[in-house]
Amino acid sequence: MTEDDVGLFSDEKKEEKTEEEEVIFPETIFAIKTALGHEKTVADALAKRARRKKYPIYAILAPPKLRGYVLVEGVLNTKAIEALIRGMEYVRGIIEGEATLEEIEHFLEPAPAVSGIGEGDIVEIIAGPFKGEKARVQRIDEAREEITVELFEAMVSIPVTLKGDQVRVLEKESRE
Repeated sequence: MTEDDVGLFSDEKKEEKTEEEEVIFPETIFAIKTALGHEKTVADALAKRARRKKYPIYAILAPPKLRGYVLVEGVLNTKAIEALIRGMEYVRGIIEGEATLEEIEHFLEPAPAVSGIGEGDIVEIIAGPFKGEKARVQRIDEAREEITVELFEAMVSIPVTLKGDQVRVLEKESRE
């Protein structure tokens, strides 16, 4: 064996060592029970307290669909979370156990702006030049999150295309 051969073997061992030393932190997500309607208040108070006490919290989530709960992610244990929330207003307690990312993943993806709107529904335009007008939905483009409506009070029937978040559904078409 030559010196070059020895150098090759030692480099291979170094590469293997660096791959083994990769550190993986576990995902720790806790659910905190709150008073209904005070989820955002609790989330804000938790963020302030965690920053002040320098707790290693990565995210605090108060999804609107999950009423009465705030989700907290961090490298903490249950006792540390209990100490953090102790004495906080509107906090009812901590749910035993940890949540997984798969369990809360659907809260992280925003719903499309046109969800809940159907063809034939009567909507009120809440933004733009036609604000306050009522219209009937003619077509929905889910990919672009746009809807095409026909205004009720227009002299001539002209289709108007709007973003889905510029309308509010007033009446659903009966789908029998």
